[in-house]
Amino acid sequence: MRKPASRFCEGVSEQLWVRRTLRALLASSLELLVGPLSGGASAEPKFTVDDSSFKCMQDMTPVRHFYVDNLLGGLKETVAVAQAGKGDYPEGSVLQLMPNEVMIKQAKGFNPATRDWEFFYIDVSPEGSKIYKRGFADVNNRLGLNCFTCHVKARPEFDFVCETDHGCDPIPVTRAMFGALQRADPRCKNQPPMSAEDQEALKQLGEIVKALTSKTN
Repeated sequence: MRKPASRFCEGVSEQLWVRRTLRALLASSLELLVGPLSGGASAEPKFTVDDSSFKCMQDMTPVRHFYVDNLLGGLKETVAVAQAGKGDYPEGSVLQLMPNEVMIKQAKGFNPATRDWEFFYIDVSPEGSKIYKRGFADVNNRLGLNCFTCHVKARPEFDFVCETDHGCDPIPVTRAMFGALQRADPRCKNQPPMSAEDQEALKQLGEIVKALTSKTN
């Protein structure tokens, strides 16, 4: 399968080295994706999720250090659970920590093994979003960590959602790195120049991905 071209920071035209770093970072993370594992049975979805379902993260609703939305119009209910920090998310909920990684809550009974969450790894560019991989037990994040393996450790009251005190294994990414990735989302229009702090955070993240990639080769 041909991997999509990565243009993660083309909007920051005056900072060539930042663009190159982000291109290499995204390309490296896509290389970490592995073949399918057993995902378990799932029902037919009640609503369609395709490339057009995703948008600039900054157009979503921020809650703490992540962003939420709802594809079925139930944003108020999704935000309420996110702000409470526990409880079951309504179907159609969208949770996003990084531009390339998305969780979407399908209808009840869709996949009991994941509490009905479906994981997505998407390619992002100024032209929009393209689904690169989707599923349950067979989707990895940019660090090569399996989404299901991480989220399944969340305690039941947190509905498969990982935060620092939810029972999931920690990942080697700081909130400064998350924030830099969110602000560098190339789908967002009229982006300001990237700050020195964000440049440094992304440089550090690039080193982490590089180190993890070298371990898998």
